[in-house]
Amino acid sequence: MSQILIIGGGVIGMLTARELAASGANVTLVDQNACAREATWAGGGIVSPLYPWRYPSAVTQLATWSQSSYIHLAAELAQETGIDPELRQKGMLMVDVQDQADALAWAEAFHRPLRQVDADFLYKTEPHLAPGIDRALWMPEVCSVRNPRLGQSLRQSLVLNERVTLLEHHQIAGFDTDGQQITGIRTPGGVLRADQYVVAAGAWSGQLLEQLGLTLPVEPVHGQMMLFKAEPGVVDRVVLRGERYVIPRNDGRVLVGSTLERIGFVKRTTEDAAKALHASALEIIPALANYPVEHHWSGLRPGSPLGIPFIGAVPSFDNLFVNAGQFRNGLVLAPASTRLLADIMLNRTPIVDPAPYQPDL
Repeated sequence: MSQILIIGGGVIGMLTARELAASGANVTLVDQNACAREATWAGGGIVSPLYPWRYPSAVTQLATWSQSSYIHLAAELAQETGIDPELRQKGMLMVDVQDQADALAWAEAFHRPLRQVDADFLYKTEPHLAPGIDRALWMPEVCSVRNPRLGQSLRQSLVLNERVTLLEHHQIAGFDTDGQQITGIRTPGGVLRADQYVVAAGAWSGQLLEQLGLTLPVEPVHGQMMLFKAEPGVVDRVVLRGERYVIPRNDGRVLVGSTLERIGFVKRTTEDAAKALHASALEIIPALANYPVEHHWSGLRPGSPLGIPFIGAVPSFDNLFVNAGQFRNGLVLAPASTRLLADIMLNRTPIVDPAPYQPDL
């Protein structure tokens, strides 16, 4: 029976563990902190790329597969664990879009439900939108998920799975190798050994692979977000305007995000970002001025060139794989990314052509 060790306890690592365990493998998942406490926790949870037509088709292929699978995944996790990820199937409005022709052409080419709507539709759908908007783009099938609860439910699913061992708060000190084989990973508690190894450590994936003399172009991209303690009904669906968006939760809370900052492995909040996020929220939903800000936080995304993740076998080693670099779309692409890697590792027919994601290290 195959023994697989996964480094990284975010949504990518946890879903990879869940997928491989379902195939009959025994899986050990190792994280330097607690599971789902980095980008998985810090993100917004929109189950769509922002302005999806601006991404390469390789991202669209994964996003399309993932979006259709989230409905089943959320229901399965809620039933397994009793923790509801709170998937909301409310759609997404995009206002002030300058490249609408490109968006409509993309939707036609990829058979995605996207259309232009007028002000009458807008204000009937979202009465508290800022006034004066005469048209928008509407994607009715876009969902959002409450990502901290998704992380909690995924972690609990693994705790309940007899084929999975969770090792949290385990620092990785290095790799043991023998020729083209990884023979173990070193931790303060000793060496952990398996037949196959997966690096799915988000923004830290490049750092880990540097220990093997490999260069993976994944870097941390810092982002800040804010949460309003609002009431149900202030906004009911994801609304995107410019580089900012608002995301409602079932209890009425509203997230606004996010910044993009390349400052290395630094996490901090700033007053300038707080002011900008607050102003952006009110530019989308002015009624949020009536509600307090409950929280302001930041996290590190795993940035990659063009936002295309690296998924597959590492050529330099016979038993090493990577699943990293989803950038702003970790939650969006997670189900497809993890299924594709499992297909590759288990020699199954892949759900999409794996060539665009192959690590070239």
